[in-house]
Amino acid sequence: MAKKRKYRRYTEEFKLDATSQVINKGYAASDVASRLGMSSKTLYKWLQDKQKPSINNKQDIKLSNENRKLKAELARVTEERDILKKATAYFAKDVL
Repeated sequence: MAKKRKYRRYTEEFKLDATSQVINKGYAASDVASRLGMSSKTLYKWLQDKQKPSINNKQDIKLSNENRKLKAELARVTEERDILKKATAYFAKDVL
C-alpha cells in the first residue's frame, strides 16, 4: 500500500521569513530549507513567485508609465504657455 503524502500549510509570515533569509541575508536556499524542515523545491517556488510581478505590480508599472507621459506632456504645454505669454507681452508693447 502506498503512503499518502501529507501536505503542510505555511503561513505568509513563515514564507516571508524563509524567503528573506535567502534574499536579504544571503543564505543558500537549500540550507534554509533543511534548517526549517521543508522541501527546497517549495522554497525555490516561493522565491520564484516573489520575483514575478504580481497584478498590483503590473498595474503600478502601467500607472508609472502613464504618469511619466503625463508629466512630459505637462512640461511641453507649460513651455508653450510661457512662449505665448512672452509673445503676448511683446506684441502688447508694440500696440501702445
